Amino acid sequence: MNTYQQSEKLFKRAQSTIPGGVNSPVRAFKSVGGNPVFMKSAKGAYLFDVDGNRYIDYISSWGPMILGHCHEDVVRAVQQRVSEAISFGTPTELEISMAELITSMAPNVDLVRMVSSGTEACMSAIRLARGYTGKDKIIKFDGCYHGHADSFLVKAGSGLATFNIQTVPGVTKGVACDTLVAPYNDLPAVEKLIKENAGEIAAIIIEPVVGNMGCILPEPGYLEGLRKICTQHKIVFVFDEVMTGFRLAPGGAQQRLNIDADLVTYGKVIGGGMPVGAFGGKKEIMEHIAPLGNVYQAGTLSGNPVATIAGFTTLSILKNDPKIYQNLDSKTNSLKDGLHKTLSAKGIAHTINQIGSMISVHFGEHKVNNFETASKCDIPFFNRFFHHMLSKGIYLPPSAYESWFLNNALSDDDIVITLEALNKF
Repeated sequence: MNTYQQSEKLFKRAQSTIPGGVNSPVRAFKSVGGNPVFMKSAKGAYLFDVDGNRYIDYISSWGPMILGHCHEDVVRAVQQRVSEAISFGTPTELEISMAELITSMAPNVDLVRMVSSGTEACMSAIRLARGYTGKDKIIKFDGCYHGHADSFLVKAGSGLATFNIQTVPGVTKGVACDTLVAPYNDLPAVEKLIKENAGEIAAIIIEPVVGNMGCILPEPGYLEGLRKICTQHKIVFVFDEVMTGFRLAPGGAQQRLNIDADLVTYGKVIGGGMPVGAFGGKKEIMEHIAPLGNVYQAGTLSGNPVATIAGFTTLSILKNDPKIYQNLDSKTNSLKDGLHKTLSAKGIAHTINQIGSMISVHFGEHKVNNFETASKCDIPFFNRFFHHMLSKGIYLPPSAYESWFLNNALSDDDIVITLEALNKF
């Protein structure tokens, strides 16, 4: 049985100087109960906490550690770059190489602007869409999370759902009125909003595969329908690929699902775990960003050399070794089959959603394809499941509203150990 004495001490200490003792709300364990575990190191598929406990990691830093923690090539590249410079605030050749790499891998991305986070990427993409179209309103989807910019904190999925936050103080009524919300996987609802707001919609932004109400897949024809609507009404179609970008395929969800977006936002993976993001897309739209156009966006640390080399090295490995995606799919399918078999044998009602190396378990017999159906699952049961698995050395997302992410360092034995832990539940 794991012990957490040092984590308990650190959490108590943290609360005196950090709001809630954490720097991102989901880390607080409020949804699942108990106190957070403080990590000290990570290697490959494993996390190691301050009390010396080891965990098989199924969050992969919420997606970016697709190769596993402390991959030798990534660490070596970062160490070399740190010895040369930590930040310039000037252009570097590495930024060009990164943009060339992204555009060579991702469909429909002609130009790329580096930023420092996924939130910043999504915020900038929406500003660009508004500047390009001259329209103000956007459509997002109930349960989709695009960062904590004001425009997105309307029915925003995992983080808010975890804390049962219905409205966010500080978001003005004007901003909220410009954000229209439809249920995910409901095409008629989108058509209704467009009809009611004719000529006013600048963009539709969506997680093509949702990771913020668990893993939720688009229904057949749904994204195709949105693409057709955007083309018909001259609306910018924005894919938030902060989670799916370069994880579901070398070209992300666009490639895996064969859907063309106008703008795409990235984060997590393109920094190899470092804080970084980017947005890119079709040339005719991206040329409206300053200094080419009048839509202003800037950032002193954009294209930071240390973060960029970590991402460049990670993406280069993914591009040059497509078998990584085959291995990830195989491992995730194996985990899915084992979870289903074990839960079924125990008579536990469940639904498992999975695509590529994203997967989540929803405790309930009904289909889970949007935020409403995800909310009807047995959350208290998930919380007990989470703590059981944690006690057995399996680190899952501490919320029923989050996708799991597998990494390539995960072994077949790790999956066996995970299923053995579940069998003792």
